[in-house]
Amino acid sequence: MVRIRVLVVDDHRIFAESLAAALAAEPDVEVAAAGSGPAALRCLERAVAEGRRYDVLLVDADLGGRPTGGRSPVPVRDTDEEGLVDGLSLVAGVRNAQPAVRTVVLAGKDDPRRAALALGAGACGWVAKDCSLSRLLAVIRGVLRDETHLPPALLTGVLKELTAARRHRSESERLVESLTPREREVLRCMVAGLGRKAVAERLYLSPHTVRTHMQNVLGKLGVHSTLAAVALARRAGVGPVDLTGNVVERGGQLA
Repeated sequence: MVRIRVLVVDDHRIFAESLAAALAAEPDVEVAAAGSGPAALRCLERAVAEGRRYDVLLVDADLGGRPTGGRSPVPVRDTDEEGLVDGLSLVAGVRNAQPAVRTVVLAGKDDPRRAALALGAGACGWVAKDCSLSRLLAVIRGVLRDETHLPPALLTGVLKELTAARRHRSESERLVESLTPREREVLRCMVAGLGRKAVAERLYLSPHTVRTHMQNVLGKLGVHSTLAAVALARRAGVGPVDLTGNVVERGGQLA
């Protein structure tokens, strides 16, 4: 029997353990639980090292107690200086690190905007936390067949959100084009969730120079925070720098 390996990520321990126990009762499901974004990433990395990858991630939309409706997701890294651990950020981080893993967001309530953000972050489904076990199992098996699952009541709202996002894309692309090549590289590092020190090490620059580049990026994009810059970059189609390959070649001496 082919077993489906599921990781439940929720910082409400009783809910996570109860859901894990219910899923584990299925003969073809193997399940574990993690209580935070960094813990989930460690579980995923350990599973890969041991040759037993997870198939599906069930992620609490409000992981860390911070609703994500007000901002776009950014990848989570265990060493990220900003300590971002919300649910949709974890979805984006997993998509970048392990694209074969299917993610499903578990939500306390339906919200078209947040559901659209979840899909944009790489989620394959949005499911109510109080849905039936049979429904959740159907979604888990469905996403493994490359299906996307949303509650019917959310479809119209999600389509409107995605259409609005496309309208913003052209303006975002114009702003990104105003950046210098070095500033675009710094922006890609920001999209990957790297903090200032990590960017400096990767690009062979001093932290002071990186700070200057980041300030220039924010100014040219017309935003006031890293999160806003990352959101705009994603709308413009800017992806994260490749964290699995070699670092960027040194273009000169340490700045």
